[in-house]
Amino acid sequence: MNFSEYQTQALSTNQIPAVEGTELFIPLLGLVGEVGSLMTEYKKHLRDGDAHKLFKEGIAEELGDMLWYIANLASKFNLNLEEIAEDNLKKCRDRWGWRNSTEIDDKATCYIFDNDFPENESLPRQFEVEITEVSQDNSVKMKAFINKQQIGNDLTDNSYSNDGYRFHDVFHMSYTAVLGWSAVTRSILKCKRKSNPRIDEVEDGGRAIAIEEGISALAFAYAKDHGFLEGVRVIDYQLLKTIKNMTSHLEVSRCSLGDWEKAILMGYDVWRQVEKYRGGTVIVDLDARLISYKMGVS
Repeated sequence: MNFSEYQTQALSTNQIPAVEGTELFIPLLGLVGEVGSLMTEYKKHLRDGDAHKLFKEGIAEELGDMLWYIANLASKFNLNLEEIAEDNLKKCRDRWGWRNSTEIDDKATCYIFDNDFPENESLPRQFEVEITEVSQDNSVKMKAFINKQQIGNDLTDNSYSNDGYRFHDVFHMSYTAVLGWSAVTRSILKCKRKSNPRIDEVEDGGRAIAIEEGISALAFAYAKDHGFLEGVRVIDYQLLKTIKNMTSHLEVSRCSLGDWEKAILMGYDVWRQVEKYRGGTVIVDLDARLISYKMGVS
């Protein structure tokens, strides 16, 4: 039996009185009541152990009753239970799918947003960035180099406290590696897609850069409150949803919540080492969707 068939048959057994104002309230109360009954069954199991012989049967019955109320509410809201189930699975895959994927699967699903552009307008598939810091003008500044040529500007923490934000280009490199996307990295590496003026304006332009910098600052504020994500393996769902909403009009919207989680966690794994050793070499591999750290510079 599929969900659509169950929903139809469940509705045919509806005995809830058609009293104005109660047609939704009663099944909502019923659903809450069944959750309470489910907890009661589990409480008995904890108390009585194996002596509670009908534990599984009781749990199955309560779950069935909950399903009936859910189907009833879906019908009354003119929703399709099968579509709800499919959308929920899609949401789960979007959020957690990357944790179950193999290395081969990861490579197969890598994002290439510049596949149809010339080489000089494409992000390099692999590159290394050497990061150092210098004391200058009464402040500590970060410098980044590729093949001994400086990229981007000298960066400071832009803060009253020394919090390591000067190394935040690492986050842009992580977005580049894992998501195949970074308007900031395109600007720094001078590989903006100018052959398509519309793409150059929308995807590689100032607004996209500002959004990415905003994401970096938003994630940094969150990370700062959570030990800079050391030992953390799950990012707050609402933070990821906010990031998805911020980028909903951009090509990176194809990337899942799980992709963003992976990019943030991997970026902070490298950032913590760069911050600890005040520099080093960051290795970016778009094909493998990986960013890694090597102590020292070449």
